[in-house]
Amino acid sequence: MPISSIAVGSPSEFGSADALRAALAEFISTLIFVFAGSGSGVAFAELTDNGATTPAGLVAAAVAHAFALFVAVAIAANISGGHVNPAVTFGLFLGGNITLFRGILYWIAQLLGSVVACLLLKFATGGLTISAFSLSTGVGAWNAVVFEIVMTFGLVYTVYATAVDKRSAGNISIIAPIAIGFIVGANILAGGAFDGASMNPAVSFGPAVVSWSWASHWVYWLGPLLGAGIAAIIYDWILIAPTTHEPLPTTDYA
Repeated sequence: MPISSIAVGSPSEFGSADALRAALAEFISTLIFVFAGSGSGVAFAELTDNGATTPAGLVAAAVAHAFALFVAVAIAANISGGHVNPAVTFGLFLGGNITLFRGILYWIAQLLGSVVACLLLKFATGGLTISAFSLSTGVGAWNAVVFEIVMTFGLVYTVYATAVDKRSAGNISIIAPIAIGFIVGANILAGGAFDGASMNPAVSFGPAVVSWSWASHWVYWLGPLLGAGIAAIIYDWILIAPTTHEPLPTTDYA
């Protein structure tokens, strides 16, 4: 799809009832996702008396994020598309699937949803620490950027393949929220021990605001946005084309 497909939209979208409903859906879904995801980390710290992260803790975080994102995407899909992630919104913008102005509205809603989720979590737990994302010992900032690029590429590529590509209509599109949740869970297992495996600037933003800890925070914006952009260019500009693939008739492989 050519770059001319990118749409700026109109400032009037900020006051559009449809756009505001979609933004509200993004706010609620992001709140639900971050509350559950960050909450799993707070719960682990409470159960282990702030002990070091263990393999079991990493698996628990991966499962919590996978399940929560599956739900968050599913409940917003029919209203906003279920982005729940500024990087996903950016990737879809590059493919001409959302206008710039609506995308900005989504970003605001997603970031606010994350901050509110972390504030609620801090209050509900009696003031326990909401830890910001950070790099593990021995992991450099650019190492983490590469991690975030690759992991977010996988996430946004999955979004395009299962939810955006019109050829996925039917059984594939039905499982889109599950596939999106699964790739995030798998990536947390792969990268969680190194940089926390954010893949989502909103997920990193809320804890950073509440804990007021901004060390290496730029990593969790640059990496995901680059990864999302690469995925959008490869899938939407190259793979989504009328002559890319001709599905076999059902009788040919039944």
